[in-house]
Amino acid sequence: MNNTLGTETAAGRSAQGALQAGGAVSSASPAARATKHRRRGRVRMRLEITLLSGPAIIMFLAFVIFPVVLAAFYGFFRWKGYGPPTDFVGLNNYKLILTDPAFQAVLWHNLWILVLSLVIQGPLAIVLALLLNQKIRGRALIRILIFVPYIISEVIVGTGFSLMLQTSGAVNDLLEHIGLGFMAADWLADPNIALWTLMAIISWKYVGFAVILMLAGLQSIPEELFEAAQLDGASYWQIQRRITLPLLGPTIRIWAFLSIIGSLQLFDLVYIIWGQYVSGTAGTSTMAIYMVAQGRNAGNYGYGSAVAVVMFLISLIIALIYQRFVLRRDLQGAVTEGVH
Repeated sequence: MNNTLGTETAAGRSAQGALQAGGAVSSASPAARATKHRRRGRVRMRLEITLLSGPAIIMFLAFVIFPVVLAAFYGFFRWKGYGPPTDFVGLNNYKLILTDPAFQAVLWHNLWILVLSLVIQGPLAIVLALLLNQKIRGRALIRILIFVPYIISEVIVGTGFSLMLQTSGAVNDLLEHIGLGFMAADWLADPNIALWTLMAIISWKYVGFAVILMLAGLQSIPEELFEAAQLDGASYWQIQRRITLPLLGPTIRIWAFLSIIGSLQLFDLVYIIWGQYVSGTAGTSTMAIYMVAQGRNAGNYGYGSAVAVVMFLISLIIALIYQRFVLRRDLQGAVTEGVH
């Protein structure tokens, strides 16, 4: 009988242990399922990101990175544009670029265009956007008229202004007819005013884009802030200085970034209006004009490729510095944490 009781007790203990082990397994299974679910979620998210961004990454590598790498390779040769490059010159092309006074002059022109674009177009766009953000008659028509120059082809704009601004063109003729003939000038060839002529054309064409961006930024500001400031007795200019401009900051910084990159890569308007020869004597030549003149037109594609690489590096360095010190506050708000 004692043996029977011992057997039953052992069986009971075994059953109790089995129940406890089963309870432990059953209690641990939800955590295991949750871990497996999170793991599958991360895999699915990475797969979706790869599928959605894959075509864009391939296009970027094929049409941006690969041409830059290929240009850097050709920049080590004296190459005429056909056949395999064989005349290796090492870093001589890059040394010549950095020591050439002509390249230093066009770099200075680009920097002046960059600064003047920000100084002229920025305040003008903000003032026009504030005006067009008010409820005035014909507001929609004025917005269209301001934006139209931006969508007109550079070829049309360049050809039209090159004809109007000649010494015998429409602008000087109009000044003669209205009694301001003393103001007539050689708007395109005079190095004292040619750069300002270029800036007037650039501002006329591209300020519409800046105005549209500013209007979009203004419309994202809640009206309640303006109403509260008015109830507190703030004047119109105090409201704009204390509320509008700070909240419009991200839009202004993005526009400034686009304007900087566009100024460094300016080519089409200068080439159409002035050409590669007149632009040099008039003081409106740019790095892109220099690249075409010294590369393709001179039959030295290796040197032109080296100029393209230098332009790319200058733009990249300025963009990284701007992102690091100016766009940092905006980019921090756009970065989201991963799913844990």
